[in-house]
Amino acid sequence: MKQYINQKFDEERALYGSDGVEVKECQFDGPADGESAFKECKNVEVKDCYFNLRYPFWHDTNLKISGAEMTQNCRAALWYSDDIEIKDTKMHGIKALRECSNVNINGCDIISPEFGWFTRKIDMKDTTVEGEYFMMRSQGLHFQNVKLKGKYSFQYIEDSVFENCDFDTKDAFWHAKNVVVKNSTVKGEYLAWYCENVTFENCTIIGTQPLCYCKGLKMIDCKMLDADLAFEKSEVEATITTEVISIKNPKAGSIKVPSVGEVIMDDPEAKGRVEY
Repeated sequence: MKQYINQKFDEERALYGSDGVEVKECQFDGPADGESAFKECKNVEVKDCYFNLRYPFWHDTNLKISGAEMTQNCRAALWYSDDIEIKDTKMHGIKALRECSNVNINGCDIISPEFGWFTRKIDMKDTTVEGEYFMMRSQGLHFQNVKLKGKYSFQYIEDSVFENCDFDTKDAFWHAKNVVVKNSTVKGEYLAWYCENVTFENCTIIGTQPLCYCKGLKMIDCKMLDADLAFEKSEVEATITTEVISIKNPKAGSIKVPSVGEVIMDDPEAKGRVEY
């Protein structure tokens, strides 16, 4: 592999079309303010580099990034790329990942609104995230030990698994399909409205008006805190281990709780059972 060590690049498309390069301790910054440093590249390894320019990794294949820093100026860092590994990296630019596939993210710090849209097959582990509209319309997500703070996360995602995660995010999982969330905490208002075939197992759910208008919803041994007006218009099979403030008009199925403050059944189409 051709090596670039301790160099500075600021020109447009600095390493455009490279195939088989290792870039170490380099800076992508400077007065020329060039974009798209690694556009249309293959077989690239980037180690301990600094990125302060826009669109560095577009249309790339077989990309490994470790120990890097992508600043707020590094907008839209990875788009339309495949077979990506990112480790121990700061990803702090807006829209840092879009329309990529086969992505592995480990030990990273992500501060990026609109991250991950339309991405396919992404594994994320031991990572912290801050941002709005996180992972919208993505498929095949597998997250482990991910801590997230933001709004409107995981909307329209499909075929995904989340384990041992901590999510503080309102309007999360709206319209999600075929999703499993295990051993996790999900805090936020209006959780998972309009979702389909979503399962929460051994989770703690915190916040008002969760889980309404759902189809095929399952909850297995979950805690629900500060949860009022839950399950409205939902088809649900649930076993809850804590008291629920109120449950309103579940459409079908059964909800087992140790106690409930109020059961509201004022809709003739609500046929769900509440057992306590």
